[in-house]
Amino acid sequence: MKYAVSIAALLLAMSQQQPAFAQGNDLVKQAVAAEGGAELRGLKSLAITSDAKFWEPGQSLSAYGEPRFMGDATLTITWDLANSRARTVWDRDQKYPDPVKMKYTETLLPTLGYVTDDKGSQPMSGIRVAAQGRELERASPWLLVKAMDDAGNVHAAGTQRLGQQSLPAVSYADGGTTFTILFDRKTHLPAAVRTRDDDNIHGDSNYDLVLTDWKAVGGVQIARSLSYRIGDVEIAKLTYRDVTANPAIAADTFAVPDSVKASVKPPATSNVPYQWVMRRLFLTRFTDSDNILFPNGGSLKLVELAPNVQHVEGGTANNLIIAMKDHLVIFDAPYGELQSRWTIDAAKAKYPGKPIRYLILTHHHMDHTGGMRTYVAEGAKVIVPSPDKAYFEKDVKSPHTIVPDDLQNKPHSAEIIEVKDQMTLKDDTAEIRLYNISNPHVQGFLLGHVVTGNILWITDLISPRGPIERSEATVAVGTVLRKYNITGALIAGGHGTTVKQADIASTLAAN
Repeated sequence: MKYAVSIAALLLAMSQQQPAFAQGNDLVKQAVAAEGGAELRGLKSLAITSDAKFWEPGQSLSAYGEPRFMGDATLTITWDLANSRARTVWDRDQKYPDPVKMKYTETLLPTLGYVTDDKGSQPMSGIRVAAQGRELERASPWLLVKAMDDAGNVHAAGTQRLGQQSLPAVSYADGGTTFTILFDRKTHLPAAVRTRDDDNIHGDSNYDLVLTDWKAVGGVQIARSLSYRIGDVEIAKLTYRDVTANPAIAADTFAVPDSVKASVKPPATSNVPYQWVMRRLFLTRFTDSDNILFPNGGSLKLVELAPNVQHVEGGTANNLIIAMKDHLVIFDAPYGELQSRWTIDAAKAKYPGKPIRYLILTHHHMDHTGGMRTYVAEGAKVIVPSPDKAYFEKDVKSPHTIVPDDLQNKPHSAEIIEVKDQMTLKDDTAEIRLYNISNPHVQGFLLGHVVTGNILWITDLISPRGPIERSEATVAVGTVLRKYNITGALIAGGHGTTVKQADIASTLAAN
């Protein structure tokens, strides 16, 4: 009797301990059946008309505030599922950072991509092809069919959190990407498709495509609401208005123009900054170059503005380097470790023997702070505007294991100094004054005045890269300059190059 009970217990245990891949494949099979089964394999293409909205948490008004709304769009997608090709026509109504309407078309193939607007067609960079190709795969109704046909690369992933839910999940190694697919417990449909991405501020983060509002199209269930979220914060939402199954696709829809063929780039296979690419595209501020920091043919460079004052120019955002008697002070940390490493090395080569003692961050936006951790690893103290100290302390402590940086590899404590109103750094050779100023761009903003040389460091409120229009931002700067009797200064931009204060007097004038 005891023997029979033991055998029964063993059989029960064996039934409950199926191999992980078997459990995972069962979830996939259930989901494929829920989406349409055999009908799903017959879905070769889609025509979609959609609305879209975009937000950016790294451009919020305050460090812990709501993500900044960036704009609306309508788009039409011709999607050849069978061959992993898509052509998307965009009509964008951007609200931030500058109001602008844009029309362009993205054509994406497995081996290349190109963008077409009223000026012609240009090839996408390799990092853009890779990033957008990954996102096309993530959203494809065929993803689960591929997973079912590739059972050896599917494994159970336990339960995963999605908001307040705990959902069964599988991991699917799809080429160079591992997707974690979460399933609705009742419908068995995919609830989210997740990757683990590097965010230049928050480090290791979940990046989710959350799928809801499923409706039948040609016998197949298609999610009509697609919400993209980084760390549970929504950054993009697509709402499908019209979906047609298996539309006729013109023969030349995916034809590659001769002007593009000679310079196409294959998808990058390593060092793809996925979050930077996608979110700068959402922001309409992406530099479509595999150099990441600067356009093709460009470079970062030091431009001397005064003795012992260097402007780092040539990238999407700049630094300012000030050599004091026995140390260096650097303003801002654009992008991530790539620019920080270049700037640190260039500063040390220009001023040998002088350590970087202070990094001054003008405000919390990601394009000016993503490389902060590299300076902390160098031992620099970080100066930030009030009330942002806690925000940057959290940044220092965030794990960055997906793309390990210097601080992850060489942990170092950080001293973060908060400026409520004013602060001065001064020695025998130089003086830097910092002012936490009121402005429409962000809450908590440091304007820097390098008194020795009379140079102003201003990020975003004034960007010398073309005509500077009068705005609330320029008026806010003018108010500060009058308050502290600053005249005849050279303005060094956090973007662009430089402009003389006297040459934009009218844009700085009081209301």
